[in-house]
Amino acid sequence: MSASYRAIESLARQVRLLQIEDLPEVLDIERMGYSFPWAESVFRDCFRPNYRLWGVELSGELVGYAVVAYLVDEAHLLNICVSSRHRRHGFARYLLRYLVCEAAKDGMVQLILEVRESNQSAADLYLSEGFSEIGRRPNYYPSSSGREDARVLSLTLSGPDH
Repeated sequence: MSASYRAIESLARQVRLLQIEDLPEVLDIERMGYSFPWAESVFRDCFRPNYRLWGVELSGELVGYAVVAYLVDEAHLLNICVSSRHRRHGFARYLLRYLVCEAAKDGMVQLILEVRESNQSAADLYLSEGFSEIGRRPNYYPSSSGREDARVLSLTLSGPDH
């Protein structure tokens, strides 16, 4: 385990549920992280009982977030993003592991997500964490050249000790 990952692991108490008041920071990270960012209205719509929005902080600064929807016993990771200044330091992996554990504790049996076909670094992260590709969604994402396919990935959750 790398020293930077060990340092990030110590941030467990820095992961928290996001509040509507966090939206300005979330939107800043989102807009800097994606060519086609979510609108504020999309984030606002996620503050409902069947959604979980988690943020990870470093020294009081929000550096990343995840949005997960729960439907019966399935969790769907809709969005995960880390600020450009804090990428490649293990925050996304840490946040992913955190939300996997929380989803398992909440009784979810599977976590699914979509990832852009061109986003190999994100796909590599998910695959290294045990996800498997289960399908494709043609023309799922907007892109500068029209539309881009999504790879659909799934992880079976084995319970609260996952």
